[in-house]
Amino acid sequence: MLDRTVLVIAYYFPPIGLSGVQRTLKFVKYLSNYGWKPIVLTTSPDAFYAFDETLDEEIGDETIVYRTESKKKDKLKITKFPNYFTQKIGRALIQTFYQPDRAIKWKKQAIALAEKILFEHKVDMIFSTAPPFTDFLIAKEISERFKIPYLVDYRDIWVDNPFHFYATPFHKSYAINLEKNVLKTANKAIVTTRHSKETLLKRYSFLNHDDIVIIPHGFDSNDFLEYQDVKPDRNKFTITHSGLFQDNRTPKYFLKALANFIKNNPQAKNQIEARFIGIMRKGHLKYIKKFNLNENVVITGYVAHKSAIDHLMQSDILWLMLDDNVRSPGKLFEYFGARKPLIACVPDGVIRKIALDSKSAIVTDPKNIIEIEQAIASMYKLWQSNTLPVPKFEFVEQYDRAKLTGELARELSLGMDL
Repeated sequence: MLDRTVLVIAYYFPPIGLSGVQRTLKFVKYLSNYGWKPIVLTTSPDAFYAFDETLDEEIGDETIVYRTESKKKDKLKITKFPNYFTQKIGRALIQTFYQPDRAIKWKKQAIALAEKILFEHKVDMIFSTAPPFTDFLIAKEISERFKIPYLVDYRDIWVDNPFHFYATPFHKSYAINLEKNVLKTANKAIVTTRHSKETLLKRYSFLNHDDIVIIPHGFDSNDFLEYQDVKPDRNKFTITHSGLFQDNRTPKYFLKALANFIKNNPQAKNQIEARFIGIMRKGHLKYIKKFNLNENVVITGYVAHKSAIDHLMQSDILWLMLDDNVRSPGKLFEYFGARKPLIACVPDGVIRKIALDSKSAIVTDPKNIIEIEQAIASMYKLWQSNTLPVPKFEFVEQYDRAKLTGELARELSLGMDL
């Protein structure tokens, strides 16, 4: 019986695609298992990099989704994913004039819809997920108006995010005050990594250890049921990357290492395949030609989430690239769900530790071409002898989305008791 109701505030929600919506969608999908009825407040998507209407199938029949109206006539229009320079300049312009982000223009409309929701439903808790961090401001205002406690969920950090732009000291001071006021009034903050927790504790002395809870990204074991019998082609050594190369991430160093490996192991040229699932920037595609890898690289373009899972299961090795400790890539945990060995090109820090804890990863510096080539060579030898490692079930199970949603449900219930 669903005897408690949580209002979920999420600017990004299906049919918008990409990994940013997965965490929220899966929480919504599984909260009813723990006695919580989710009501979603979100946008009416019109233009974005990717849409995946198959994700709508995972929203339960008991979940009501309220969407603010779009002023644009175009529906589900695919926009071009910008290059890093354009993205960086665009972000600087937006964050100069809109604080904390461009979604601030959505705030008034979202609050009006929230008032309608609260008139029609009894809501016990509010759960707000960001970015965009305007979602936190909406939750705070609704909480204060209607005396409903709220939690905030950081998918990325806010003030200390190196990819945020502050045009002047005033801009940063303003952002700090916004975040401070949110954290002072929220019942609890949820983050995805220990690094994020430590960052918040260091910046805000009024927070204590129990004010911040770590609920990592995860994978949905049910997504893999349909593909559990899918096996890689034994005649191909397939290394797969899933997802965007967001911000300053690049496949350049991996592709150069792959080219070197093939040059030094010409017998592998007809066996090895690097598969990229998702949107690729034009600048990244040029490296494939530059390093003479056209015959060894497959680009799928953006595919529905189910198809991405199928590709993971067809692969021998999964590859991750990250050059900072600020972000927690959701793809890593989906890789664990596929129970495949990893090449993780990541710096020292929490993500490297998690990869090593899987006992199925070779880790390298993200830009060290020699190390990456050695990792490819090591995995290739293991593939040849059919002795590739896989993460143990006990390790993988801790990142199951259904289980992680149970941790969220517990925090929601604790928030009601305060």
